[in-house]
Amino acid sequence: MKKSTKENKLIYKSIPTNLTEKQFNEFILPYLSIGSRGPECKIPLHQVFNYILMLIHTGMQWKSLPIEKDENGKPIICYTRIFRIYQRWVNDGSLDKVFIHSVIKLHENNMLDLSVLHGDGSSTPAKKGGDMIGYNGHKHFKGEKVVAIVDRNVNVIAPFITAAGNKNESPLFLSALESLKKNDGEDWC
Repeated sequence: MKKSTKENKLIYKSIPTNLTEKQFNEFILPYLSIGSRGPECKIPLHQVFNYILMLIHTGMQWKSLPIEKDENGKPIICYTRIFRIYQRWVNDGSLDKVFIHSVIKLHENNMLDLSVLHGDGSSTPAKKGGDMIGYNGHKHFKGEKVVAIVDRNVNVIAPFITAAGNKNESPLFLSALESLKKNDGEDWC
């Protein structure tokens, strides 16, 4: 019996923007820091993480997060609390650990195809300023460059490297490739 061409095509999954509590506890929670001071979070951390995923995926502002309401019509948590938790995870390297271990998990499950690596750079305008700002004469705006490296299956395997917008992308690939080697001491590349 012949397989239809539809069955032969690769199936690409969409970017996960909503994890179940089981998925969060298995893949994400072991690498996140839990605050030791201050009040305990009113909602489970997997729900906070899902709000952060939604924000990153859609690009909306923090104050625009569609936070669930309680029986009195008030948000169950303030968006500033979610922002502070996100900042803590960024500043202490928790999100970097999540990224590194997700790539390692892809490798352990034989889901990486490192036969071809694709590097892509993109210029992003920064109209209100920022840390890595430079004038891009070719694109005629101030902004920054972002470089990512993906495998043949379009899995991002090197974190985004940023530079001022007036820098050439080619030198950025060296630091992006170096970041491939920093994967918690495991040799998979």
